[in-house]
Amino acid sequence: MTPAQRLRQIANVVNLSTPLGLAVAAASRTTLARGPRGLLIAAGYGWKLPHAGAFTLGNVILYRAPQGVAGTNSVLLGHEERHSTQYAYCLGLPFLGLYGIAAGWSMLRSGNPGSRNFFERQAGLAAGGYIDNHNLPDGPAGHRIEA
Repeated sequence: MTPAQRLRQIANVVNLSTPLGLAVAAASRTTLARGPRGLLIAAGYGWKLPHAGAFTLGNVILYRAPQGVAGTNSVLLGHEERHSTQYAYCLGLPFLGLYGIAAGWSMLRSGNPGSRNFFERQAGLAAGGYIDNHNLPDGPAGHRIEA
């Protein structure tokens, strides 16, 4: 691990986002394994929400995929790792509210939670499986969107 990755790991324990991730992983009965760069891979997440194939809580990345498959897509893993860094610089749990606001803004502006979401754009839209419709002229109701 690099010093920056170690700092992120410590910050996300102290700011309670990784403990929350571990609690959700345990409650949802995932299989937990060490991942690269100080990340933890929780495989077999089965709760209905969120709808994503993978999501991050601190340094814990929860995957719907089973053990042995979860964490093997390096592009998606990199995307989720960037979210882990976002938890650290947002001081942990406030990231959840900030992300919710950004997703709501994106829904209003583009009709989906990722296209105009600052956090998803910073993590890499395509890497997270999002379509970048940021420059499309029409919004969800057919109204012209001004950038």
